[in-house]
Amino acid sequence: MDSSYVARLDEIIDDVVRPSANTVDRDGVFPRKALDGLADAGILGLTSPVECGGGGGGLRDAAVIIERLSGACGSTAMIVLMHYAAVPVIHAHGPERIRADVGAGRHLSTLAFSEAGSRSHFWAPMSTATPDGDSVRLTAAKSWVTSAGEADSYVWSSRPMAAPGPMTLWLVPSATESVDVAGPFDGLGLRGNGSRPVRATGARVPMSAALGSDGSGLDLALELVLPWFLVLNAAFSIGLMRACLREVIDHVTRTRLEHLDQSLAQQPLVRADVGHLQIEVDRTAALLRHTIEAMETGRADAMVSVLEIKAAAADAAIAVTERAMKVCGGAAFRRELGIERRFRDARAAQVMAPTSDRLVDFVGRTVCGLPLLDD
Repeated sequence: MDSSYVARLDEIIDDVVRPSANTVDRDGVFPRKALDGLADAGILGLTSPVECGGGGGGLRDAAVIIERLSGACGSTAMIVLMHYAAVPVIHAHGPERIRADVGAGRHLSTLAFSEAGSRSHFWAPMSTATPDGDSVRLTAAKSWVTSAGEADSYVWSSRPMAAPGPMTLWLVPSATESVDVAGPFDGLGLRGNGSRPVRATGARVPMSAALGSDGSGLDLALELVLPWFLVLNAAFSIGLMRACLREVIDHVTRTRLEHLDQSLAQQPLVRADVGHLQIEVDRTAALLRHTIEAMETGRADAMVSVLEIKAAAADAAIAVTERAMKVCGGAAFRRELGIERRFRDARAAQVMAPTSDRLVDFVGRTVCGLPLLDD
């Protein structure tokens, strides 16, 4: 990745993302100013092919972006993460005009997979797609869609129209008539990422909105969407952990026990906790590097590594942020340190589909030679 992207990103983080992070979290507001800045800087188009006007970046580059954003504002990072997860299938099967807009940073997309009826089992959509002449009618109750009502499009899953297979993917403009945000979001963490339910009631889209052939959606999701989603979730968790560790170190080195004339860092139990935090962050970051290298080189263990990485990083982020709360004591409960915000944000990855429990089962199935999903 051209170093100019990182320089531009860091400028936006310093000028916009970090200063607004507490407001985004407290008020649950979508960070539109930050997204506009990231679009103008080419960050949203970083992973698009050069021929589409993008930066030609890969998964490793995207992981750098997500980790740095996550260290400043989890909500902003998750919005960009979901956009990056949608981009590969759009460029593989979407219309030329949309591909050009994505590459130029003029188009924000996201995934619309999770549904009220099948919940975290994203591979089993309950929503329907009914042919209607040269169009199709979509009916769905999507339970959580990041950037709902804010993104320009949704990569949308449904049951196939007629073909065998569990699902079909569509590129659905968010402004489509009868596609509506169906409720607010007032959650524990990631409060500004606009993750809200979306409903479609016979919403009409052209047949050309299909991403790939009817019934091929699960294959496309596993090949083009899921690897990006899982790896970037790990980068998201690592960004939270690194930021939390920095805040812990700053707190324990500047806070003093006046009666002992010593800093908190001079206390053996505190230092032990800080050491454990550092080890966990470094171990998880090493696993992420291992996973990306396995994918880039086509190693035999790439699939298992991809399935492992989100669950491993999510568990590590929960452990790190929980220990950070203990180390910093009562001070960590106040908003100004930022630790309690990251403590809350870190818990999202564990329950985002595919959940950590499901991913651990996938790993077990893979290493035991069993199919990923039951027939």
